[in-house]
Amino acid sequence: MHPVPTTGSDSQPAVDAALTDLSQGEKNWGQLTLADRRALLERMHALTSTHAQEWVTAASSIKGLDSSSSLVGEEWLSGPYSFLGALGALTHTLTALEAGTSPLADVKFGTAPGGRTTVSVLPLNIFERLLLNGFTGEVWLKPGIDRATAQRTAGLAQLDPAHTAGIGVVLGAGNITSIAPLDALYELLAFNRVVALKLNPIMDPLLPVFEKVLAPLVDIGALRLLTGGADVGTYLVRHDRVDHVHMTGSSLTHDAIVFGTGDDGAARKAAKDPILTKDISSELGGVSPTIVLPGEWSRADILFQAEHVATQRLHNSGYNCVASQVVVLSSEWKQRDEFVAALRAALDRAPARAPYYPGSDRRVSDATATYPAAERLGDGGGRVLITDLNPGEYAPLLQTEYFAPVMGVIELPYSGAAFAAKAVQAANEEFTGTLGVNIIGAPATIKALGEKFDTMLAELRYGTIAVNAWTALGFLTASATWGAYPGHTVDDVQSGIGIVHNALLIDGAERTVVRGPFRPLSRSLINGELSISPKPPWFVTNKTAASTGKLLTAFAGAPSWSKLPAIFASALRG
Repeated sequence: MHPVPTTGSDSQPAVDAALTDLSQGEKNWGQLTLADRRALLERMHALTSTHAQEWVTAASSIKGLDSSSSLVGEEWLSGPYSFLGALGALTHTLTALEAGTSPLADVKFGTAPGGRTTVSVLPLNIFERLLLNGFTGEVWLKPGIDRATAQRTAGLAQLDPAHTAGIGVVLGAGNITSIAPLDALYELLAFNRVVALKLNPIMDPLLPVFEKVLAPLVDIGALRLLTGGADVGTYLVRHDRVDHVHMTGSSLTHDAIVFGTGDDGAARKAAKDPILTKDISSELGGVSPTIVLPGEWSRADILFQAEHVATQRLHNSGYNCVASQVVVLSSEWKQRDEFVAALRAALDRAPARAPYYPGSDRRVSDATATYPAAERLGDGGGRVLITDLNPGEYAPLLQTEYFAPVMGVIELPYSGAAFAAKAVQAANEEFTGTLGVNIIGAPATIKALGEKFDTMLAELRYGTIAVNAWTALGFLTASATWGAYPGHTVDDVQSGIGIVHNALLIDGAERTVVRGPFRPLSRSLINGELSISPKPPWFVTNKTAASTGKLLTAFAGAPSWSKLPAIFASALRG
């Protein structure tokens, strides 16, 4: 299919034609059995494997990455690997429903504070247990939803596949390449809506890849791929044939779509009088904190966790909706200075890369204008570290999503359980957004907190919580949920409305909690931790990230025991 022209009035007839196609495609989609839909997913899985290298080459070109750079590993993992994982998990879900069983029939359930039921979503099989050893993930259900209810309702719209729900528009992201196709899949399977997928113009070079990978959906009329600027997007979302809109981007873009721009848009928002009256769901980012629990760390612990936090900011050069922007430390932590020094060094020596995302340099300049004493780090000074602030100076850092390589440190004058409680309060009340929060703490520290640590997790109002991991692991885990904490509205949207991914099609999810090892192999074993995980391949300092990412993607395309030794060998060299 031919993409819509980039700009101009000629795009409107092309959009009209695409939506006409989708009206017929909805009928085609509604006639497909679960087995038919599973077969489509399996075909896309094979096509993704076939075109994975083409996908990564296009993504690397967009982001200005040399083909020999270890940073190309980011494009393998957040591109075809992530999409393959979703296709595989969704195939599992449809297979279970075909057989008349629940997608949650064999998963492990547990409990969490506040009358919550938890669903284990990582690991789900022996391969995940080996490849992500030491990492776990749980979906926490909303209070009061029990195991039986969760099993009965899992499947969402695929419990009644013939009942379709019109046409959904997906406005794709401009940062992570798998977001747009993943969101399109969720519209189709969670809601039975056929999809007009408009790419962010940054991602236009990926159109030829997506046309190949998503061809099974395009061929039956369940998907149309569109390109173009804001004029195309505006015409598309306001079209009377469109029933629902899903977008990934900033809250400013969301408000422009819903209320309009300028003074008129602000007035409409204040009056709660939207231009866009149809339902909209969204994933909008925010200012993500990383809470560091004070404890007794070795020098190796400090260096590793400094690299970990630097990765949370610098992965994809900071152009991630869930990039950590603010580190929350205890001013009473005896190792505070040592950790900040290690973080500074990790930010400074991370591999250089081009600022490909529009407006990045301006946002960096805005940060340094607000905080003139900020340090400029890295080649060319393109990274910013903001430290030694007074509490009265925190607000801009906590309320402005810089979406650039800008990181700040704030301090709370507490220790132990009091610090944990005050950090939760700050994260909930002072930070913009509710998409993701990270917690780093030594196992002994977490054990000492006991039930107070579980309470800490329950009280954090975030869609994904990562303990000794980065919340992006929740993004990479196909069966986890991804999105803001529930409860936002169009006039106070924060990090968005609704969830995506959720490949087990769980109903009633509240959040995802992922956990990882505090120490990598071999220090984890020396310290009695049950993990054989090396430095994760998503670390920006991982020297073999590209080879490991490519091998993991090939494995996701065709799992085989024979492929594991090469993956482990590459990972251990990282």
